[in-house]
Amino acid sequence: MQTEHEKTKHRYNRIAPFFDSLSAVAEGLFIKQWREILWRKIEGQHILEVGVGTGKNFPFYPANTQITAIDFSEKMLSLAEKKKHRKNISVALDLMDVQSLCYADNSFDTVIATFVFCSVPHPVKGLQELYRVCKPGGQVLLLEHVLSDNAIMASMMQIMNPLISAVCGGNINRQTVKVIQSCGFEKVRLDPASGNMIKLIQAIK
Repeated sequence: MQTEHEKTKHRYNRIAPFFDSLSAVAEGLFIKQWREILWRKIEGQHILEVGVGTGKNFPFYPANTQITAIDFSEKMLSLAEKKKHRKNISVALDLMDVQSLCYADNSFDTVIATFVFCSVPHPVKGLQELYRVCKPGGQVLLLEHVLSDNAIMASMMQIMNPLISAVCGGNINRQTVKVIQSCGFEKVRLDPASGNMIKLIQAIK
C-alpha cells in the first residue's frame, strides 16, 4: 500500500505536464500579484524556495542573491530545470522532501514557499524543518490557501476537499496559520491585505 507521501508525489508527477495550464486563470487574475508582493519581502543573501514546482516564481527572484530551490516531484522539477535554462535563471535545483531537508541548521536568511503546505502530508514536520534551516533572526515567508474563516464556506471546502485533492494534488482545508504559530517562531505576522482563504504569512525566527 502506498504511503501518503507516495500518493502525493504520484499526483504531482501525473499532473506536472498540465500544471501551468490548470492554474493559468487563477495566476492571471490574482495569484501572480501576490507572488510579486511576497518576493518583495525577501531579506538576506541565502534563500531557499521550497516547492519550486514548474518555476512559477522564477520571474520574481531578486538579483544578487544565492537561491536554492527544491521539489519532491521529479517531473515538476524537470520542468523547472528546462525553464531555468530557457530563461537563464540563476538557481540551484534539488530533488528533496520538505519534511526531511538535507541542509544544516541555520542555513538560510529567508525560506519561502508558495501554495506548498496544502499538499505536504505532514505539515507540522515540514514547517518545523523550515524553522530548523532558517537562521536566527531570519524569516519564513508563505503564501498559502487555507480553510475559510466563514463557517458555511469552510463546510463546503471540507466536503469538496477529497475531490480537489485527488484531481489537483493539494488540500483546501489546511489551517496553516495555526500550525506555523505552534512551531516556535518569535513572531508570526499576517499581511492584512491578504484574504479569507489566501494568507501571506511572515514568520520570524
